[in-house]
Amino acid sequence: MTTTEPLRILRAAQLREQPPQRRWLIETLWGRTAAGVIGGAPKCFKTFLGIDMATSVASGTACLGHFSVHRPGPALVYLAEDELSTVRSRIESLCQRRGVDLNRLPLHVIAEPCLRLDREADQARLTAALQALRPHLLLLDPLIRLHRLDENSATEISGLLSFFRELQRRFQCAIALVHHTSKRRRSHPGQSLRGSSDLHAFGDSNAYLSRRGENLTLTVEHRAAPAPKPMVLEPVPAPGGGLHLELSGTQPEDQAPLPDRLLSVLREAAAPLPGRQIRGILRVNNERLWETLRSLERRGQIEKTPAGWCAKIPEQGSAEQLLLEQHMGECESRAG
Repeated sequence: MTTTEPLRILRAAQLREQPPQRRWLIETLWGRTAAGVIGGAPKCFKTFLGIDMATSVASGTACLGHFSVHRPGPALVYLAEDELSTVRSRIESLCQRRGVDLNRLPLHVIAEPCLRLDREADQARLTAALQALRPHLLLLDPLIRLHRLDENSATEISGLLSFFRELQRRFQCAIALVHHTSKRRRSHPGQSLRGSSDLHAFGDSNAYLSRRGENLTLTVEHRAAPAPKPMVLEPVPAPGGGLHLELSGTQPEDQAPLPDRLLSVLREAAAPLPGRQIRGILRVNNERLWETLRSLERRGQIEKTPAGWCAKIPEQGSAEQLLLEQHMGECESRAG
């Protein structure tokens, strides 16, 4: 007769505490062992940010010239769309900028021409590489070149994300996946990631790059820590050619009234949103959020469902319906 071994269970008081100084890999930018996404539209410098993070971790120098590295150590990168000579040039340029000796830098590059992480053989090879190097950061760029799955299928993409989560937990390694956003703009950049919503939900730390005119904006979010204000980055010419990114300031806060912003979020959401998620998107305190939710509910503009809050659809032909249609038309014209 076989016996089933029970699950390992601990009382809450037995769980290991995390000292504040062990929270970050890169201060306020990326968690110590966080897995997540660097997202943005094409030509938004996602690869530049990823290489900056990897070089900073490997060298112990400040990321973007501003964010301290709390856990310096080896880093491993795979850039599927860049020639190896280009990868070296970008890393070398950052090293020159920061006075780092490239020959002593523990930054490693996967040199395989193709890597398909939906295949068991390539999963095993990447696992063996992490076993040998024990990197503090793994950068994979871009995600679309690493598999042949249907990105819109939660069933298919969740299996790949589970593999990354297994690597993160087994090797206590931060993982950054570079991924594109769709053309459709959302109130929250994470909702614009192309493919399954599992990609947004997966991230412990996520970083999003976007362009507004000439400005390049970096927006960061964390599962278990407050998000910093959106930041403005500037591409700066590097010695000997090329570019690197520098922090040039913070983005002014949106001055639109909170009720308008909240309604916009709910109208663009594909499903009802719980209060916790709305608070994270709008970055407001609990008291202000609940006052606004109740006020909009009393006015009949939103309603609460078992799954969360959603915008009410105005009756056909009503004044509110006409205003909403006018607003949506203006949004589409600006997007076009």
